[in-house]
Amino acid sequence: MLTVKALKNWIELYKEVEGAIEELNLAFDYAKEGVASEEDVDTAYAHAKESVENLEFRNMLREEADQMSCVLKINSGAGGTESQDWAEMLMRMYIRWGEANKYKVSVSNLLEGDEAGIKSVTMNIEGDYAYGYLKGENGVHRLVRVSPYNAQGKRMTSFASVFVTPLVDNTIEVNINQACISWDTFRSSGAGGQNVNKVESGVRLRYQYKDPYDGSEEEILIENTETRDQPKNRENAMRQLRSILYDKEMQHRMAEKAKVEAGKKKIEWGSQIRSYVFDDRRVKDHRTNYQTSDVNGVMDGKIDGFIKAYLMEFAGEG
Repeated sequence: MLTVKALKNWIELYKEVEGAIEELNLAFDYAKEGVASEEDVDTAYAHAKESVENLEFRNMLREEADQMSCVLKINSGAGGTESQDWAEMLMRMYIRWGEANKYKVSVSNLLEGDEAGIKSVTMNIEGDYAYGYLKGENGVHRLVRVSPYNAQGKRMTSFASVFVTPLVDNTIEVNINQACISWDTFRSSGAGGQNVNKVESGVRLRYQYKDPYDGSEEEILIENTETRDQPKNRENAMRQLRSILYDKEMQHRMAEKAKVEAGKKKIEWGSQIRSYVFDDRRVKDHRTNYQTSDVNGVMDGKIDGFIKAYLMEFAGEG
């Protein structure tokens, strides 16, 4: 069900299209009378076209979870320092994208690399449609570059995986078996020296999950060191658990839908989705074949082209 805020956004987008088309008609009439130039008509046409495309793009986000905030987790792959550095570069890319799109980005847990980079990071990206826009980022991201960590200057290939799940709030009902939860606390490390937290404010939540559909079991492990307040970290960890359980239910529904619509192209979560080849100045998405030579722009968070290409091709498939 759409919220009042979401409905208001739809009305604003519609009004923007209506206004742009009206401006285009006026510009065309003025051009026929010799009052406006062809350049004025071209400008009005470009604006109207962009407004219509923006409305169509938003229409791709129709699933219940699309309008939610999201949890984005990055794990470095095998390869030690090189992969850990790559994971940190991806973290920066998504932070830059979030900031550019006026989302609130916060790091709930960070595990630093042995020498450089990070082993993993969990971030909350909060704001309307954050999940809808970023859900296509799920999968393995591959980097090819001449490594600064290789003394021989060899070309190296590194991998990092990205997982995006909806960040659910209290309006979404999620069934959690309290008997399956156990807690640990630990000291969350700071910058070192006098800044190390000597209070056990970090929390570790373990949830013994049993799939209600196939009976399989797994342990869900969540760590949260976002604040120096243990109760707040517990609350944040529970929120992430709700998000994970909600996502599992959503994935089951998607799988059932895929069986019914077997003729449609299917995206396997966890597969290699995108290659970033620094030396060749090329970033390519293997699902849509969308690519760009603006490597620096992409690493600065300019990934809207990839997001749009994915949604336009795979909207309705999750």
